[in-house]
Amino acid sequence: MIIKVTYFVHGTTTDNEQKISSGWSDVNLSDLGIQQSIDLKDQVKNKKFDVVFCSDLKRAMTSAQLTFEGTAAIIPDPRLRECNYGRFNGQPSSIVEPMQEKHIRERFPEGESYEDVKNRIADFLEFLKKNYQGKSIAIVAHKAPQLALDILLKNKTWEQAFAQDWRKTKSWQPGWDYQL
Repeated sequence: MIIKVTYFVHGTTTDNEQKISSGWSDVNLSDLGIQQSIDLKDQVKNKKFDVVFCSDLKRAMTSAQLTFEGTAAIIPDPRLRECNYGRFNGQPSSIVEPMQEKHIRERFPEGESYEDVKNRIADFLEFLKKNYQGKSIAIVAHKAPQLALDILLKNKTWEQAFAQDWRKTKSWQPGWDYQL
Protein backbone atom coordinates (compact mmCIF):
# COMPACT_ATOMS: atom_id res chain seq x y z
CA MET A 1 0.00 0.00 0.00
CA ILE A 2 1.14 3.51 -0.77
CA ILE A 3 2.07 5.96 1.96
CA LYS A 4 1.40 9.55 0.95
CA VAL A 5 3.88 12.02 2.41
CA THR A 6 3.47 15.79 2.23
CA TYR A 7 6.56 17.73 3.28
CA PHE A 8 6.34 21.20 4.79
CA VAL A 9 9.24 23.43 5.76
CA HIS A 10 9.14 25.31 9.03
CA GLY A 11 8.34 29.02 8.98
CA THR A 12 10.97 31.74 8.78
CA THR A 13 13.19 31.95 11.86
CA THR A 14 15.02 34.81 13.51
CA ASP A 15 18.23 33.23 12.14
CA ASN A 16 16.78 33.12 8.60
CA GLU A 17 16.09 36.83 8.79
CA GLN A 18 19.69 37.47 9.86
CA LYS A 19 21.06 35.14 7.13
CA ILE A 20 22.33 32.63 9.68
CA SER A 21 22.47 28.86 9.00
CA SER A 22 21.04 27.41 12.21
CA GLY A 23 21.78 23.72 11.74
CA TRP A 24 21.20 22.14 15.14
CA SER A 25 20.97 25.50 16.92
CA ASP A 26 17.51 25.60 18.46
CA VAL A 27 16.10 28.95 17.34
CA ASN A 28 12.63 30.47 17.39
CA LEU A 29 10.31 31.38 14.57
CA SER A 30 10.25 35.07 13.78
CA ASP A 31 6.98 37.01 13.74
CA LEU A 32 6.90 36.36 9.97
CA GLY A 33 7.44 32.63 10.55
CA ILE A 34 4.61 32.50 13.06
CA GLN A 35 2.30 34.20 10.57
CA GLN A 36 3.44 31.89 7.74
CA SER A 37 2.61 28.84 9.87
CA ILE A 38 -0.83 30.24 10.76
CA ASP A 39 -1.47 31.11 7.08
CA LEU A 40 -0.41 27.60 6.01
CA LYS A 41 -3.21 26.16 8.15
CA ASP A 42 -5.74 27.81 5.85
CA GLN A 43 -3.82 26.83 2.70
CA VAL A 44 -3.94 23.13 3.59
CA LYS A 45 -7.31 22.99 5.33
CA ASN A 46 -8.69 20.57 2.71
CA LYS A 47 -5.85 18.08 3.18
CA LYS A 48 -6.32 15.42 5.82
CA PHE A 49 -3.38 13.72 7.51
CA ASP A 50 -3.38 10.65 9.72
CA VAL A 51 -0.35 11.92 11.61
CA VAL A 52 2.10 14.83 11.52
CA PHE A 53 5.79 14.19 12.18
CA CYS A 54 8.18 17.05 12.81
CA SER A 55 11.77 17.66 13.70
CA ASP A 56 12.32 17.95 17.43
CA LEU A 57 13.89 21.41 16.98
CA LYS A 58 11.50 24.09 18.24
CA ARG A 59 11.23 25.97 14.93
CA ALA A 60 9.70 22.87 13.32
CA MET A 61 7.64 21.88 16.37
CA THR A 62 6.16 25.40 16.64
CA SER A 63 5.35 25.46 12.92
CA ALA A 64 3.69 22.03 13.17
CA GLN A 65 1.63 23.10 16.18
CA LEU A 66 0.50 26.39 14.62
CA THR A 67 -0.50 24.66 11.38
CA PHE A 68 -1.80 21.25 12.46
CA GLU A 69 -2.74 21.29 16.16
CA GLY A 70 -6.19 19.77 16.61
CA THR A 71 -6.21 18.08 13.20
CA ALA A 72 -3.86 15.12 13.80
CA ALA A 73 -1.36 13.83 16.33
CA ILE A 74 1.96 15.70 16.13
CA ILE A 75 5.01 13.54 16.83
CA PRO A 76 8.51 15.06 17.12
CA ASP A 77 11.30 12.87 15.71
CA PRO A 78 15.03 13.75 15.93
CA ARG A 79 15.70 11.92 12.63
CA LEU A 80 13.98 14.87 10.90
CA ARG A 81 16.50 17.44 12.18
CA GLU A 82 18.46 19.77 9.92
CA CYS A 83 22.03 18.82 9.01
CA ASN A 84 24.36 19.20 11.98
CA TYR A 85 26.91 21.75 10.77
CA GLY A 86 29.02 21.08 13.86
CA ARG A 87 31.28 24.06 14.53
CA PHE A 88 29.34 25.92 11.83
CA ASN A 89 25.90 25.68 13.52
CA GLY A 90 24.60 29.23 13.89
CA GLN A 91 27.20 30.72 11.53
CA PRO A 92 26.51 33.14 8.67
CA SER A 93 24.90 31.52 5.63
CA SER A 94 27.53 33.25 3.48
CA ILE A 95 30.06 30.88 5.10
CA VAL A 96 27.97 27.71 5.48
CA GLU A 97 26.09 27.54 2.18
CA PRO A 98 29.19 27.49 -0.07
CA MET A 99 30.48 24.57 2.06
CA GLN A 100 27.38 22.40 1.69
CA GLU A 101 28.23 20.52 -1.48
CA LYS A 102 31.74 19.80 -0.14
CA HIS A 103 30.06 18.09 2.81
CA ILE A 104 27.85 15.69 0.90
CA ARG A 105 30.08 12.80 2.04
CA GLU A 106 32.61 14.57 4.26
CA ARG A 107 31.31 15.57 7.67
CA PHE A 108 31.25 19.17 8.82
CA PRO A 109 33.87 19.56 11.59
CA GLU A 110 32.26 18.11 14.75
CA GLY A 111 29.02 17.61 12.76
CA GLU A 112 27.64 15.34 10.07
CA SER A 113 27.52 15.04 6.28
CA TYR A 114 24.49 15.21 4.02
CA GLU A 115 24.88 11.46 3.52
CA ASP A 116 24.42 11.12 7.29
CA VAL A 117 21.15 13.08 6.94
CA LYS A 118 20.11 10.82 4.06
CA ASN A 119 20.75 7.76 6.26
CA ARG A 120 18.59 9.25 9.06
CA ILE A 121 15.79 9.93 6.58
CA ALA A 122 16.09 6.43 5.06
CA ASP A 123 15.71 5.00 8.57
CA PHE A 124 12.64 7.21 9.14
CA LEU A 125 11.11 6.04 5.83
CA GLU A 126 11.61 2.39 6.86
CA PHE A 127 9.81 3.21 10.11
CA LEU A 128 6.91 4.68 8.09
CA LYS A 129 6.77 1.58 5.85
CA LYS A 130 6.51 -0.69 8.90
CA ASN A 131 3.91 1.38 10.75
CA TYR A 132 1.90 3.61 8.41
CA GLN A 133 0.94 1.61 5.30
CA GLY A 134 -1.90 3.29 3.40
CA LYS A 135 -1.72 6.43 5.53
CA SER A 136 -1.35 10.11 4.69
CA ILE A 137 1.59 11.65 6.56
CA ALA A 138 2.65 15.28 6.97
CA ILE A 139 6.25 16.14 7.81
CA VAL A 140 7.38 19.55 9.09
CA ALA A 141 11.14 19.93 9.03
CA HIS A 142 14.13 21.56 7.33
CA LYS A 143 16.15 21.88 4.13
CA ALA A 144 18.47 18.85 4.42
CA PRO A 145 15.73 16.27 5.14
CA GLN A 146 13.72 17.58 2.18
CA LEU A 147 16.73 17.28 -0.12
CA ALA A 148 17.31 13.75 1.22
CA LEU A 149 13.71 12.86 0.28
CA ASP A 150 14.37 14.13 -3.24
CA ILE A 151 17.38 11.80 -3.44
CA LEU A 152 15.70 8.79 -1.88
CA LEU A 153 12.27 9.06 -3.51
CA LYS A 154 12.81 11.09 -6.70
CA ASN A 155 16.16 9.60 -7.72
CA LYS A 156 18.03 12.90 -7.74
CA THR A 157 21.72 13.23 -7.02
CA TRP A 158 22.81 15.54 -4.22
CA GLU A 159 24.10 17.96 -6.84
CA GLN A 160 20.71 17.98 -8.59
CA ALA A 161 18.86 18.38 -5.31
CA PHE A 162 21.00 21.37 -4.30
CA ALA A 163 20.69 22.99 -7.75
CA GLN A 164 16.91 22.47 -7.96
CA ASP A 165 16.16 23.37 -4.33
CA TRP A 166 13.14 25.69 -4.12
CA ARG A 167 15.18 28.09 -1.99
CA LYS A 168 17.50 28.69 -4.96
CA THR A 169 14.74 28.73 -7.56
CA LYS A 170 12.42 30.87 -5.36
CA SER A 171 9.58 28.39 -5.86
CA TRP A 172 8.09 27.83 -2.39
CA GLN A 173 4.78 26.01 -2.29
CA PRO A 174 2.44 24.90 0.51
CA GLY A 175 3.76 21.33 0.67
CA TRP A 176 5.66 18.90 -1.53
CA ASP A 177 4.19 15.48 -2.25
CA TYR A 178 6.07 12.18 -2.12
CA GLN A 179 4.98 8.54 -2.21
CA LEU A 180 6.41 5.47 -0.52
